Amino acid sequence: MRYAPPGLCLNDFDLQHVDGEWRLLHLQAPPLHPFDASVLETSYGHAASSDLVNWTPLPPAFGIGRPGAFDDSAVWTMHQVPTAEGSALFYTGVSQGDDGGARQAVGLAFSDRRDGTGWRRANGGRPVVTADPAWYRTGPDMAWRDPFVVRDDAQDRWLMVICARVADGPAERSGCVGTATSTDLLHWTAGPPLLVPGDIDEFECPVLERVADGWLLIGSIGPDHDVHTWHAPDLSGPWAPQGRLGPAGIYAPRLTSHDGRRLLLHTLQRRHGLTDTGPLGRGVLAQPKVLHHTPGTAPQLLWWEGSDRHLQADRAEGAAEGDTARDGCLDAVFDGPVADFSLRLRGDGTGDGKGAVLLEYRNEELTVSYPDGTPLAGTAVPAAPARSLRVLHVGEYVEVYLDDVFVLATCAYEPSGDEADLTVGGAPHPLRRRRLAPADRRDDVGAVRTPAP
Repeated sequence: MRYAPPGLCLNDFDLQHVDGEWRLLHLQAPPLHPFDASVLETSYGHAASSDLVNWTPLPPAFGIGRPGAFDDSAVWTMHQVPTAEGSALFYTGVSQGDDGGARQAVGLAFSDRRDGTGWRRANGGRPVVTADPAWYRTGPDMAWRDPFVVRDDAQDRWLMVICARVADGPAERSGCVGTATSTDLLHWTAGPPLLVPGDIDEFECPVLERVADGWLLIGSIGPDHDVHTWHAPDLSGPWAPQGRLGPAGIYAPRLTSHDGRRLLLHTLQRRHGLTDTGPLGRGVLAQPKVLHHTPGTAPQLLWWEGSDRHLQADRAEGAAEGDTARDGCLDAVFDGPVADFSLRLRGDGTGDGKGAVLLEYRNEELTVSYPDGTPLAGTAVPAAPARSLRVLHVGEYVEVYLDDVFVLATCAYEPSGDEADLTVGGAPHPLRRRRLAPADRRDDVGAVRTPAP
């Protein structure tokens, strides 16, 4: 349900489906604070999965360039494009400027494979497109990274969208989606911004997705650390905001398909030191959600039924007294009208006395906290009562779904055990719950928080 390579954190990623298997390329680095991405993210991690839930780490697949090259300091977010000969890899190369800033440009590598390996730098190891100062910042506060490439059939060309900053105005409000175009994937020309929100510092990891009534633009907004969407009838616009996609705290979206469903995967942050007071930093890959979009409405993220295959059979809380397995994972499911309720994930008596995680719905506000009142997360919910509540608790991570809509995500480091109590309207209420099926290995970050048997 969570993945990061052993001993490392995972950040932005890309994935491809090849011969019945998903191959993941991702940024990776040690869990250090303060974190300097310009010198620590020097190679791409690589992993494989047959189900998008359990991942097997593989050797790194790509790294920084030779000294003096545009990518000699770090390699950041990438996007793979299938070609007739194999794959093209568009990636962010980073070098250190004289002022200490991170100089960014987009590079290209080719492979005769589609499994995320075998890359050979193209264009003589030089970038294929850089920020044009006519439209974009190129100095200390520049951004020119996170390329994402789609086919623009209407213009008979390729379109690249890029995390950039416009040339004018305060840096903290200059974030935009830059563009470049090509007819052959090798020669690129920077163009004007696709979108300039005017109120954000950066629009990271942009993704373009074709939908029934046009296109969705999906991207991560810093520093709020959430994902927003825009819609347009075609790639030329106009782009209308659709609001936040999913809860705050998710980042770096990527899309794939499985069993006829369009799925979105994303990252979740962790806290340094594995304590509630530690600063937020890079973290893990979370399990997929269904990207649901109906023309004329804002998209939503829904529970993916494929996750159910990794949960054990339902049982009522307390019904199987002999069931003593403790893997730190709880999928608590309550079916019925969700009025005022309180769900307490009971602790194991260790830690500093908080001893539980408390999920409550009061006055159209959904909150996660410790019983002593220490807040963890909260969000407003629709006034109409939901029919079902699902809480997925994996290691330090808690996700909440109402009517299978993903509404809240947080991390909690006080040990909370794997038992639960539910009260509805102040009275005890039965609770069905399922544990995560045991895996052969748990190398993800969440395994650190797994209680001992």
